[in-house]
Amino acid sequence: MADPILTLENAGLRTGTGWLFRGLDLTLDARDALALIGRNGAGKTTLMKLIAGELDLDEGRRAVSPALSIIRLEQEPAMTGFTTLGDFARAGTDAPEDHKLDAIASRLGVNLDMEAATASGGERRRAGLVRALASEPGLLLLDEPTNHLDINAIEWLESWVERYRGAFVTISHDRTFLTRLTRNCLWLDRGALRRAEVGFGGFDAWSDRVAAEEAKTASRLDARLRQEEHWLLRGVTARRSRNEGRLAKLIELRAVRQAMTTGDAVSKLATTADDTKTKVLIDAAHVTKTFGTRTIINDLSLRVRHKDRIGIIGPNGAGKSTLIKLLLGQLEPDSGQIKRAKVLNPTIIDQRRQRLDAEDGTPKTVRDVLADGGEWIEVNGVRKHVAGYLKDFLFDPGVLDAPVDGFSGGERSRLLLAREFATPSNLLVLDEPTNDLDMETLDLLEEVLDDYAGTVLLVSHDRAFLDRVVTMVVSLDGEGNSETVVGGWSDWAEARKAKAAELKALGREARKPASKNPNTAVTAKRSPAKLSYNDARALAELPKTIETLTAAIARHEVTLADPALYTRDPKRFATINAELEKVRADLAAAEERWLELAEKEAALG
Repeated sequence: MADPILTLENAGLRTGTGWLFRGLDLTLDARDALALIGRNGAGKTTLMKLIAGELDLDEGRRAVSPALSIIRLEQEPAMTGFTTLGDFARAGTDAPEDHKLDAIASRLGVNLDMEAATASGGERRRAGLVRALASEPGLLLLDEPTNHLDINAIEWLESWVERYRGAFVTISHDRTFLTRLTRNCLWLDRGALRRAEVGFGGFDAWSDRVAAEEAKTASRLDARLRQEEHWLLRGVTARRSRNEGRLAKLIELRAVRQAMTTGDAVSKLATTADDTKTKVLIDAAHVTKTFGTRTIINDLSLRVRHKDRIGIIGPNGAGKSTLIKLLLGQLEPDSGQIKRAKVLNPTIIDQRRQRLDAEDGTPKTVRDVLADGGEWIEVNGVRKHVAGYLKDFLFDPGVLDAPVDGFSGGERSRLLLAREFATPSNLLVLDEPTNDLDMETLDLLEEVLDDYAGTVLLVSHDRAFLDRVVTMVVSLDGEGNSETVVGGWSDWAEARKAKAAELKALGREARKPASKNPNTAVTAKRSPAKLSYNDARALAELPKTIETLTAAIARHEVTLADPALYTRDPKRFATINAELEKVRADLAAAEERWLELAEKEAALG
């Protein structure tokens, strides 16, 4: 068996309030694919920094293979001293080649020429991801890599990690990402680190068994662990039964929504026209919105009904926020109509967390945020004490008077959710709510949305969350086109595949030569319209191009499958990998162009 690439032995680290963890052991091997799981505040990012050698242990030992290179993707990369994002991406002891940086940046939607000082947090994070991937280290540490990526970029990142030959450890709230990529789990819980040789897909079953064993010995737990029992019960052991109940309810809601879109819906719903379940909050008809020469929304029609849970998806910059503003009346359409119910009362939760900001230089406390400094809060018409309400959102009541500026990003997100869910509304708008949340808080958010009596509009790139929450998906492609599918993200993905297959079939049918059998009846007269010479030539040549590119990908993948190539000839490995990325991009472009031309030819007859 090969020697480990990194070990931590009896590791301990102090914080201002005591030991964050102590007696921690960890062994990493060259092909490990690890999910690092734990609630916010457990020390996941700190453990990543220890693995990377960015922090010194207070006790214990860290041992690293001499040849091992380690790159850690930070949540907030420091850009001080760099003029552009490209300067940052190129920095380091093993500066990546420009063509490799450009190829990865194009897939992640990063403009490397952008000035670092004016880049947003999301743009900086994507530049950090470009740097990390292009460096191709022996150990890759990814801290929330899917934040600020759209679904296309996330899927490309998954395919990259699948081909990656080194070891990686990732912290992520994206269940689909973790399930697809990881083969091992690390669970950091109350200062202890457990390892299971199962991917994230098996984490729930494994953690349930661990929790059950702890529950059997609950009487022997010390005072600190007894205080944590709320976390154990709410965060682990009851997860599966709650999820099953929510799933059954979601399926029922999707069935109701499907009935509203089918031909017999009118007769089915006619007898209950006054029922609140069928009332329309927002009715958008043939809406178009253009900025300059670019059409963001084109001829979109959408009815938002009571109790709908609508997920809005699409690439970054596709117009998701624009659609929300149109629906809420914050923007006016260039054409079309949007009618809104008189009773519409929206609450908007975005990523800026402005409600948590200090006022007049004085930091807000938890009590200030939730109850304006008081003792009581009204939630859905029920008066609750603030300390009790805090428990519902997985906070220790002891933090009631703590300043929120010391909270982690995940804790601040959870506190904002607690505040906004207590605000009376019948429409809840959430913009990327899953960023910075741990798994337990995601479960909590799903519960709260399930209990919410109103309608939900949700902008998200989290595929598993969409599957578990929404009744309908509205997708935008960035070119003005939109598509509505009843169900979750998986239903939309299946519909997309079916549409692509249909277009291919139409293209093949359109290219079939006319029958030369003299006994065959003459077909209908063709339309005089036809493809241009260049388009027709491209349509004829693209299948051969696609075949050539596919063969090239297969050759490169066979070469890279040699496990000894990286150690034997790292420069050749890097060159072939870069070539593979370029060929894959060329293939994707060729297939997209072929589909476009095939659809055009079929439409012309």
